[in-house]
Amino acid sequence: MEDRREYETLFLQIDGPVATCTFNRPEVRNAFNARMIQDIIGAMAEINAMGDIRVAVVTGAGACFSAGADLNWMKSMKDYSYEENIADAEALADCMRSIYTCRKPTIARVNGPSIGGGNGLVAACDIAIAAEEAIFSLSEVKIGLVPATIAPYVVKRIGPANARYLMLTGHRFNGIEAAQYRLVNWAVPRDQLNDEVDHVIQRLLTSGPQAMHMAKELIRNVPAMSEEEARKYTAKMIAELRTSEEGQEGITAFLEKRKPKWSREGFE
Repeated sequence: MEDRREYETLFLQIDGPVATCTFNRPEVRNAFNARMIQDIIGAMAEINAMGDIRVAVVTGAGACFSAGADLNWMKSMKDYSYEENIADAEALADCMRSIYTCRKPTIARVNGPSIGGGNGLVAACDIAIAAEEAIFSLSEVKIGLVPATIAPYVVKRIGPANARYLMLTGHRFNGIEAAQYRLVNWAVPRDQLNDEVDHVIQRLLTSGPQAMHMAKELIRNVPAMSEEEARKYTAKMIAELRTSEEGQEGITAFLEKRKPKWSREGFE
């Protein structure tokens, strides 16, 4: 049963175990402002709190994913004090982190242009699938700025070498090139985008919900650990999962050659 929850700048569509967060400012190409930043944070918190949700999709209404910062918002920031700019930038950083640390697997459905800060929203997701026709650009240098608050996520995803080229030149590229730069996992023709996202959702629904959450933590935490820290952390994690209800069911199902109770192939 579908459930639509309205925010001022986006809406959440709940369809069984899937929550779709759709930026809903098509008149400004889904550019974000202070209100949209807070709405994204709120939507991610709501998704985290819903126990039945297994996957979250992030996308844009209309023909655009996100054109980055709203021009009127940027105009007002021009007159902000240094302290006001710090607070504003930290709010955007919190927004990116709310997607990156979401307990559920997140999929960026990049249906159209993703410009500037919009690419932070893409990079913060676990999986990103783009329309081949979508246009991307990290164009902040063209107006004397840098993609600062999105850099932790973009650089992790595309690597320093690609980041240097794209962030220094502001080069515009399409979905096929975005996959080559590793900003997205892959790209498909626009008319195949929904089917491709659905296929990934179906794969995720056959995985253990708690295991996916812990896998996200593993990927996020291990790179910054020493060898000894990682040894203890990973041993503790696998022991906890093996003895958990989900882990016990998964192991039993594997030995009995059946699907685990939490595996869902398709949903109503």
